[in-house]
Amino acid sequence: MDTGAFNVQASDKKLLSDWQPHYKDLFGKYTIKLQHRLKDSGLFSEEVLGELIETYPRALYNLNTAGAEKGKLNWREGYLADTSGKDLIKAIKNGHLWLNLRRVMDVDKRYADLLQQIFDEFEDKVPGLHTFKQNMGILISSPNMTVPYHCDIPGQALWQIEGRKKVYIYPNRAPFLPHETLEGIILGETEEELSYHEWYDDHAEIHVLSPGEMALWDLNAPHRVVNEDCLNISVTTEHYTSDIRKSYAVNYANGVLRRRFGLSPATNSIGGLMPYPKAALTLLWKKLGLNKKHEVVKMVSFKPDPKADIGYVDVEPFVR
Repeated sequence: MDTGAFNVQASDKKLLSDWQPHYKDLFGKYTIKLQHRLKDSGLFSEEVLGELIETYPRALYNLNTAGAEKGKLNWREGYLADTSGKDLIKAIKNGHLWLNLRRVMDVDKRYADLLQQIFDEFEDKVPGLHTFKQNMGILISSPNMTVPYHCDIPGQALWQIEGRKKVYIYPNRAPFLPHETLEGIILGETEEELSYHEWYDDHAEIHVLSPGEMALWDLNAPHRVVNEDCLNISVTTEHYTSDIRKSYAVNYANGVLRRRFGLSPATNSIGGLMPYPKAALTLLWKKLGLNKKHEVVKMVSFKPDPKADIGYVDVEPFVR
């Protein structure tokens, strides 16, 4: 079935339906919650997503579940095995699973076209905004599924298609996000998950996203997500700007200086000339591959099963 790509120009309808002029001054600095029309593209129905899943590259998806063990959330990795797209969505709907179809724009051109339309519209609305390395992922997650407290490195937005979820967004600074922790994530030494304390919620923004709503927030702001009692289909978009690229380079270099040379960088500011020597160090370190031995190794330990009460069964663990 060919749904085609939603075309803003042809339909004369905007993806963002309630943009306000002052949002241009908030973009990338504060949380903005908006209405959107991504569902009108026809690309996010269960039928279309089931077909997409059938041939999705193994290297570009993550299938996860999470359970509490000794008071700590245990985030586990799975794989699709020979599960059909239809059965996988059934397992997610009735179980406790979270599927992330990463870089969907590289798999299907329809999503690449939609992603381009999203950022064309943002750049049209925000004077001087130039984005690159845009990315789109599709999240399909079970009722009551929880995504742990974590942060993302690029600019980030979450678009709700089906179901409802509560998003908690926290300040992007210590104690919620210490410099050393952010550096470790950027260096690939740790996962995106962070240490979380319940009192953090006293300082969180809390947003409920319903179908047709989206939120974008400040760079690296930690967040966690709690699904309501329904299947959730969501879209994530990511992007870089020149300032985000500078921030990445500075934090990467600070992590190298702190961990490999015993120094204590005083700032992660991107102002003045400071980013340039740090960007050079980042480029050299990555080119030489000096950090690869510290990257996280993921173990796969389950596969989907729509007949199981929790939507999956355990398998003998193996390295992804």
